[in-house]
Formats: sequence, structure tokens, C-alpha cells
Amino acid sequence: MNPFTLLNATAIPLRVENVDTDQIIPARYLTAVTKTGMGQGLFAAWRYLPDGSPNPHFILNQPAYAEAKIIIAGKNFGSGSSREHAVWALTDYGFRAVISPAFADIFHNNALKNGLLPITLPEESVTMLMDLVEESPDVRILIDLPAQRVILPDGQQLSFDIDPYRKQCLVQGLDDLGYLIANLEATRAYENAQNK
Repeated sequence: MNPFTLLNATAIPLRVENVDTDQIIPARYLTAVTKTGMGQGLFAAWRYLPDGSPNPHFILNQPAYAEAKIIIAGKNFGSGSSREHAVWALTDYGFRAVISPAFADIFHNNALKNGLLPITLPEESVTMLMDLVEESPDVRILIDLPAQRVILPDGQQLSFDIDPYRKQCLVQGLDDLGYLIANLEATRAYENAQNK
């Protein structure tokens, strides 16, 4: 995984609640065996018209949001099935963080394990961020993971919580296996000390 420390990026406002994993990545895209290319199916039912052309009304197809790396979404983002493909589609498309008032638990855990930062903020803060990026699509939001802050251009800071282990893994760019390998020598030393 790519390390996540600071992200200074634009965002898209997705004013939809209960976005489920079927909406994030429809089942027809689940035959792939690698993460690469999953972004093509991201929000496919919303991104494309029946003839396969881009839906000009969907937020991802609007030029003002083309470079966004953050999604600001309604509550209960990632509900539905437990498929990791939903996170893979988001990260393959280029998103690094999702801000929402609430996440489905399985999606939240899958995101943290796959390099996508799910940030839970109060609903009024999320609404304020949506309003901000709708009014000014080019506004950049700074996410400081080590400080656990979302920082706005006017200096306003919004704090968020994250599990310390998951934070460490994201900052170091490690998945669970990578974390174990990185600590292999310390683990061996501990085991040797216990076996004496």
C-alpha cells in the first residue's frame, strides 16, 4: 500500500445516504482477480447511461471534480455485502479518503486494510464540507493523518478518531501481512526470550 500521511486534495460531494457496495461496484465487475482496473466499474450504474456513454449529471463525470481524491458522502457509506472489491474500485479510481457521518462496519475495516482512509465526522461537519465543495469545487482539503485532523483553507480543523494500529499501518503503507513482516525480528526476539 502507499503510505498515507498528508493528503491535500479536492473532493466530491456525494449527497447520497446508504451507498452500498453494489452501487460502489456492481456484481458484474467482480470476476476480476486483481485490483487493477476495478476503478472502471466504480459507480457504474450512476456513471454510465444505458448506451454506455458517461452520464453528464453524475458527479464523477463533471470536469470540476475530475482530480478529486476525497469523497464526502452521506451516512452509512459502504453498507451491503462484505466485498473488498468496493474499496479496490475506489482506490483504483484514485480516491484516498472517504468522509461520512457513519460507515458500515465491514466496509470501514476493509478500507483500513486496503489503504483507503474512512473518516467519521459529525453530520453537521459533513454537510458543511459538502456545501463547501459544491460552492468551490477547486477548494483543497488537507487531511493530516498523524495529527488526525481535516484542515480547511480557512484554518478550521476537524478532529477524527482512528484505531492506533490501523493508523500506524496506513502511515507506514503496510497491510496486516506487511506489518508482521516488518516486525519479524522483534517477534523472533520475543519468542526466543520466552523459550529460555
